[in-house]
Amino acid sequence: MPESAAALQAHVVNAEPATPLVLGIDTGGTFTDAVLLDRQRQVVASSKHLTTRFDLAQGIGGALDGLDPASLSRVELVSLSTTLTTNSVVEGRGSPVCVLLAGYDDTQVRNSGLVDLVGSSEGIVQLAGGHDAGGAAVCPLDEAAARAAIERHAGRVSAFAISASFGVRNPEHELRLRALVESMCDRPVTCGHELASSLGAPRRALTVALNARMISHVRQLIDAVQATLARRGIDAPLMLVKGDGSLVNVASALARPVGTVLSGPAASVLGACALSGLQDAIVADMGGTTTDIAVVRGGLPALSFDGALIGQWRPMVEAVKIYAIGLGGDSEVRFGGGEGLVIGPRRVVPLSLLAHEHPATLDVLRRQQDESPHPAQIRFALRLHADEAQRARLADDERAAWARLQSGPVDVERANIDDRPLSRALARLERKGLAIYSGFTPTDAAHVLGLSSHWNTEAAVLGARIWARQMRHLYGLGTWTLGDAEGPARQIVAKVIDTICQKLVEAGLNDADRFSEASATKMATLLTEMLLQGRAGQTAPQVRTGAPMAGSPRAPALSLRFAPELPLVAVGAPAASYYPDVARALGTELRLPRHAEVANAVGAVLGLVSQRVHLIVTQPQRGIYRVFARTGPRDFATVDEAIAHAEALASDEARALALAAGAAEVAVSLSRADNAVRNDIDGDLFFEAQVTATASGQPITRARSALSSDAHAPR
Repeated sequence: MPESAAALQAHVVNAEPATPLVLGIDTGGTFTDAVLLDRQRQVVASSKHLTTRFDLAQGIGGALDGLDPASLSRVELVSLSTTLTTNSVVEGRGSPVCVLLAGYDDTQVRNSGLVDLVGSSEGIVQLAGGHDAGGAAVCPLDEAAARAAIERHAGRVSAFAISASFGVRNPEHELRLRALVESMCDRPVTCGHELASSLGAPRRALTVALNARMISHVRQLIDAVQATLARRGIDAPLMLVKGDGSLVNVASALARPVGTVLSGPAASVLGACALSGLQDAIVADMGGTTTDIAVVRGGLPALSFDGALIGQWRPMVEAVKIYAIGLGGDSEVRFGGGEGLVIGPRRVVPLSLLAHEHPATLDVLRRQQDESPHPAQIRFALRLHADEAQRARLADDERAAWARLQSGPVDVERANIDDRPLSRALARLERKGLAIYSGFTPTDAAHVLGLSSHWNTEAAVLGARIWARQMRHLYGLGTWTLGDAEGPARQIVAKVIDTICQKLVEAGLNDADRFSEASATKMATLLTEMLLQGRAGQTAPQVRTGAPMAGSPRAPALSLRFAPELPLVAVGAPAASYYPDVARALGTELRLPRHAEVANAVGAVLGLVSQRVHLIVTQPQRGIYRVFARTGPRDFATVDEAIAHAEALASDEARALALAAGAAEVAVSLSRADNAVRNDIDGDLFFEAQVTATASGQPITRARSALSSDAHAPR
């Protein structure tokens, strides 16, 4: 054996066993991040790669390729967070679904917002059926109409969503409808009582419809991750982050994908706290599509049990209390009628990124710089992912446009001139979420000003000039000099900073829980103006010499401070470009922790597997105590018997859910919230109680999985 080989052999033999690692992956709208952490949860290595929306495996593979292959072989757990589900809700995108509603009337359907969510009333089917508040059937379920609806929609949707009136009090009709769907087609199906335990039929219907619309998105992501891990020989359990920061395995995530709506934001909060070392802070995560704000105290973010506000929707999802807005580095900068300059919420491909990936588009931008302004300039169409059901619903011209996009970006301005049918088909593909446009964005403005330089700066400068001319000549917006790129870019960056300041103040008002959402928005506008004006008017201290001098600064009668006891922790790829100015404007302490740009991926591996089950106990009439469970209502003669039964059922169900979701071992805790009145004359009057069982445990790792397999192997 050669001497060098012998030395190597001795080194390997005498080396200490390699330390196990965990791998966190975050797939965002712009970047896919990968991070390796050791047992002390310290970052060993990190990598970023552009997210490839038409094929997620490419972006995930690119991120893993930036890590040491030898280190990847030591991975014993992989955990995934994503903002793709959040982004799809904020942007109003999703796969086509059929919503079966038993016992819903027209008013409930209208109040649910389902038509806006689904896109039309065609996929919403109202059926006779449902139960009352006591769990008794109002009328028989119309199974014949249900069968006809399932047969009509099975080939045109990617999933079915089912909700019945008072389904949380008795899920009998929801379960029957699910059985019909499963017997007639192979599409995924979800019931409302599986996702939410609260009353409120319209919001429950909205929640289950959102869940159905996300199944194909989450399936695509999971498939991409699993295939990428398999190609690199990484044989470790795969977990996903839920919106409350806890972890679930693949099967649980696919059954309830709506639970991952705030996956990325929840992971970023955990990651920001870990990286900054702070227990109390305001965390702001700025990504490509959204900015997510959370208030953290005691090292843990508050949970919203009433449903988190995501864009314009509030599904019944227990999640980290996040204030999510459609403002990110890739938000479109546009003219808004009556508003002037508007940023977001629509995400577009930044021109700097477009030219970085498709250099041929630079020649088009150079040409457009010298042409008369047109609304379609700087607009290119690019392909996104489409599932089988979406492609099946395409018209012939849309299918042709989809095929055309496979060869690269399409210049929309040229299509408007040379091929109007193609232009119209591209517009419909974009509205359906199968294509995305390019546009001028805050990321481009940052490139123009030198705040960013990772993509094509020339494209950003050209885009700024063309966009400014569009705004001036087409909409009368702006007074920039012809050919000026820095002036428009400075105005956009200033607009982003002002918007972030207002949203931080708004999040603070929401945290105080003293205002409605509409009132908080109006109040935040006024308070932000006062804060910014107060900071701008600050001057150096002056020596008092008697009466105030003429023209001296006016002393404010009311002074405001933003979060004097809570530092602002900013994470996300664009954070360093904007948040130093945000902190100066608000007069608050800023932390930009090391590895802030991959905080989501760090937070992805910090959670526990945790499952909560809520059961309701009521007193429908004196002396009868009713427990509402998955198996239907059951009555008891005393409240103690009813509570004990509810606690046992909830504990068993939570434990089973946690183990099924990938927990190695489970501990269950119980809590109870009573609605009762104490009366000294007549005694206590019990109305209702909510029993909650929470089962939590560490996720199964590769080592624990092997031990479990050995323990159960035949002897």
